Amino acid sequence: MGYRLRVEQSVWDMFPEYAVLILYVRELRNGASDQASEVRLRAAEMRARDAFGEQKAAAHAHIAAWRTAFGRFGAKPSRYPCSAEALLSRVLKGQELPEINAVVDLYNAVSIEQVLPVGGEDWDELRSELVLKVAQGDEPFVPIGGAEDAVEFPEPGEVIWADSSGVTCRRWNWRQCQRTMLTPETRNAYFILDRLAPYPIENLRSAGDALQQLLEERSPGCEIERELLTAEGVS
Repeated sequence: MGYRLRVEQSVWDMFPEYAVLILYVRELRNGASDQASEVRLRAAEMRARDAFGEQKAAAHAHIAAWRTAFGRFGAKPSRYPCSAEALLSRVLKGQELPEINAVVDLYNAVSIEQVLPVGGEDWDELRSELVLKVAQGDEPFVPIGGAEDAVEFPEPGEVIWADSSGVTCRRWNWRQCQRTMLTPETRNAYFILDRLAPYPIENLRSAGDALQQLLEERSPGCEIERELLTAEGVS
């Protein structure tokens, strides 16, 4: 445990406006979804519906930016929406998001409130540093819910997160893998908050604050370290 995340130069070259806030968390106390996580998720859904009214998720400038970015590496956004759009589209149709486990419920709440792709994964399951890179097409990927032999491969040119054992998330933040998914037993995790212009960097930091507060309330005494990665460096 302790591998870090970084962004390959090829991604910065394509998307110099990209920024990612990473929260590294030790001594997390996850568990099954409970009343607290459900109430938080339902409240976030109501706020999102109030904020969007009759508009679709794609009307938001940040979602539009992700649609453009996905199109640039060949992913049709109507088929492969970014994670925030996928969640918001369900919510704005009046559906309730499924309860996964307590921590996933909490970061999904932040995602739809902040209109920001947010993901969390099990830090202990990384096999090397995790890199956001342009796929060669030979990196193995087993989607959540897939059998161990249900291996897929990304399209060449696709933006992926991958370590030495394969892809942990396809199409930037579209779908996570089975190996690193957060479970009720996860104790060490990293959380990825993805931003493209024109989403303000200060809003990205505020979203990180909101998620950090929820994690600290859930896991008193947990250790949280934050890094902001941009084309200019790490802060």
